[in-house]
Amino acid sequence: MRNIRTLIASVAVATSVGTTGAMAADLPVAPEPVDYVRVCDAFGTGFFYIPGTETCLRISGRVRAEYRFNNYGDGPNNWKRDANGTSTRARGILRLDARTNSEYGLVRSYIDMYMQRDSGGSSFVLDQAFIQFGNFTFGRTQSMFDFWTGYSYGNYHTVYTDYKNWIAAYTAAFGNGMSATLSVEDGTTRRWNLVGGGDAYAGHRYPDLIAHLRIEQGWGSAQIMGALHDVRYAAANTKGDVGFAIGAGVQLNVPVFGATDNIAFQAVYADGASGYVQDTWDDISATPQITDAIFAGGKSRTTKTWAIGAGFLHNFSDQLEGSIEANYASADAFGSTNDFSMWGGNINLIWKPVDGLGIGAEVAYRDFDFHRSSVQKDRNEIYTTIRVERTF
Repeated sequence: MRNIRTLIASVAVATSVGTTGAMAADLPVAPEPVDYVRVCDAFGTGFFYIPGTETCLRISGRVRAEYRFNNYGDGPNNWKRDANGTSTRARGILRLDARTNSEYGLVRSYIDMYMQRDSGGSSFVLDQAFIQFGNFTFGRTQSMFDFWTGYSYGNYHTVYTDYKNWIAAYTAAFGNGMSATLSVEDGTTRRWNLVGGGDAYAGHRYPDLIAHLRIEQGWGSAQIMGALHDVRYAAANTKGDVGFAIGAGVQLNVPVFGATDNIAFQAVYADGASGYVQDTWDDISATPQITDAIFAGGKSRTTKTWAIGAGFLHNFSDQLEGSIEANYASADAFGSTNDFSMWGGNINLIWKPVDGLGIGAEVAYRDFDFHRSSVQKDRNEIYTTIRVERTF
């Protein structure tokens, strides 16, 4: 009897141990903590925290498709010579904006790049890449000289400049919307032609120096700006010049016409720094041409240029907007065949059926008056762009 009781006890113990082990094995294992992506509302919509950090990131971009009818004004134009009468463009833009608040102020890293395919080939462009640290900005971004960069597509005939430059800038904020900026920028971006004395720029010595004073308030914004530009011929026997540019612009909110309507005025004068007046001088072919300086009579003489422009942006409804721009520019190249004046404008209409999508068309016109040229006759140029664009 004792042996039977011992056997039963042993079986019971073994069964209990086995059951306990099985139940322990069947218990659920606690999951690892998951760091979910959190919305960051400190810098506006679209930002989220990069997991494990206090840095907020926004990913955005744009897709653009264009069909262009190139110069079909007075001959010889693109339709009457060996040039593209029409052309196409597809562009994909990617933007990355990372921001962190710190004891020194905002720390921001920004990248704007695009891939593009034209009728003539493809390209990849790093349009912007800069770092902001408090009041300082370093890298490639919008030139601190530029103010009003237009309401039109800006493919042709703009009276303003819209340059992306390498810059090192400091901005001081005075309150009430007032600020001042001092910037050194890559001067090669704003170089135009030199005539005589080697007909080419020498190597880059000094960056351009730019300063502006700006105000932004409920009525709109305004800016006055100035720049110094190094002008130096490649020929060793020529002396360099210091070119300069000054300008002023104002952009006004005009809700009397529409809730988000704007009107802008801008004027710029340059002596030896034509690239600060307009950035579409390059449409002028061969001779005459825009210059920064003329070398004649044993000395260098800087080219004097100026331009005025205005634009109006109107929202007909939530889904339809249009703009019109007009401009006049003049170049005085020391009485040479490179003296000319021109005027023109752009007009467009854009339908926005859904948020972020725009379907529109634009016509650009420019009229040239060559003052002393026996090479070129006065002419006009006309261009049309059809664009479909989605921003996200």
